[in-house]
Amino acid sequence: MAIRPLPLMLIALVGMGVAKLTLSVSETEQALPVGGNFFAGPANAATSTPPPEPEATPVPQATQASAELNCDMPEEMLLAIKSEREMLEDQKAALARREAEIDLAGEKTRQDQAELAELKTELEALLAKVEAAQTDDVRRLVALYSNMKPKEAAAIMNDLDIEVSVMVLGSMNERTAAPILANLTPIRARAISKIILERSKLPGDQRLDNLKL
Repeated sequence: MAIRPLPLMLIALVGMGVAKLTLSVSETEQALPVGGNFFAGPANAATSTPPPEPEATPVPQATQASAELNCDMPEEMLLAIKSEREMLEDQKAALARREAEIDLAGEKTRQDQAELAELKTELEALLAKVEAAQTDDVRRLVALYSNMKPKEAAAIMNDLDIEVSVMVLGSMNERTAAPILANLTPIRARAISKIILERSKLPGDQRLDNLKL
């Protein structure tokens, strides 16, 4: 039995329509967004706002610069900086110890000065007492020799220590000392007169060489 041309053409047309419909449905499914509304038009799609992105936490500039510096610096340079900081800390500690030692030495010096000042005061007071006692003794000797007869006083002073004779005669008034000096031996009288004359001069100007007693 021979197939007629008209039914064949109808069958081909129906197949082509079914293929086009299938292709159109597939393209429509791909164009729809996931979870979107099937009836949303192009205008709604254009005006839809995308979800906001999370804001990045700002990094402090100093921390960021330090991190970048540490990342950029080689390990040898970081070790050198660390060693330099340790050396500076050691120098600061040594300087603090030195300042403490200086303060302690200054305090000790002030204490020593106070003790020396106190000792000086005590010595001056003691010397004043000794000088006063010596003055009293000289005054007593002068009074004793002044009450003697000149010849008796001269006889004693001829054998007395030259320093004591000079001290006693030098403390007497001229009227009392003159008769005693006149009764001394000539050598003794000249020596005492020379010492009394030179003792008022400075030690470098005194001329007591070859003095005969």
